[in-house]
Amino acid sequence: QVQLVESGGGLVQAGGSLRISCAASGRTFSSYGMGWFRQAPGKEREFVAAISRSGVTTYYADSVKGRFTISRDNAKNTVYLQMNSLKPEDTALYSCAGGSSAYGGAYSGNYSYWGRGTQVTVSS
Repeated sequence: QVQLVESGGGLVQAGGSLRISCAASGRTFSSYGMGWFRQAPGKEREFVAAISRSGVTTYYADSVKGRFTISRDNAKNTVYLQMNSLKPEDTALYSCAGGSSAYGGAYSGNYSYWGRGTQVTVSS
């Protein structure tokens, strides 16, 4: 069983930056492909970014490409999402997810473990 706990969310002005983190329990974090998803009120959950277990492969939704960066530190059992040039439409609950495959990609069904999320609010 893997537990994921997100942190670092908050309120930021449009154009600003924020880095959110996801800490994982257990000693097998390095074997999991990880991803970030978000859900805004009244909307479906959507894919944001994914990273392979080694950190070599990353993939982004078109809406965040060039602005967001996913990374991981396997020694610290943590995955990060650096968010720059934030827009009001980025406002959402951001959740991290982990899957036993080397790389989960954009499909939420590839991920078995989910955190509860951290709220990111971008004011205009």
